[in-house]
Amino acid sequence: MKNIILSFISGFLIVGCGQEKQHPKEEVIVESEAKDPVALGKELFEGTGNCFACHNPNQKIVGPTIIEIATIYKANKADMVAFLKGESEPIVDPSQYDVMKTNFAITKQMSDEELKAIEAYMYSFE
Repeated sequence: MKNIILSFISGFLIVGCGQEKQHPKEEVIVESEAKDPVALGKELFEGTGNCFACHNPNQKIVGPTIIEIATIYKANKADMVAFLKGESEPIVDPSQYDVMKTNFAITKQMSDEELKAIEAYMYSFE
């Protein structure tokens, strides 16, 4: 009798363990569109980049206005992204360069896509 019960339990465990457990499928939501560069630039300008602390669209705070920066960069066909990477000289207000240089610790950590988004945001004020 003991052998019959042990055989039954062993058989049950073998059959039960051999079956795969059914897990509900997880839904993966994929963002179909990339964020608009101007919107991303605004988010970075006002957030991570902390650019808004010194730059306002049309009123000088510490640094030049966004409109002034965009106008000068466009007129000179200059590379704003290179400047934000610390790879080019200042062309807007060189006297403020030492203040701006402290933010290169932030902007150098950003991807080219993020820096181009900030540039797109700034050019949107022109």
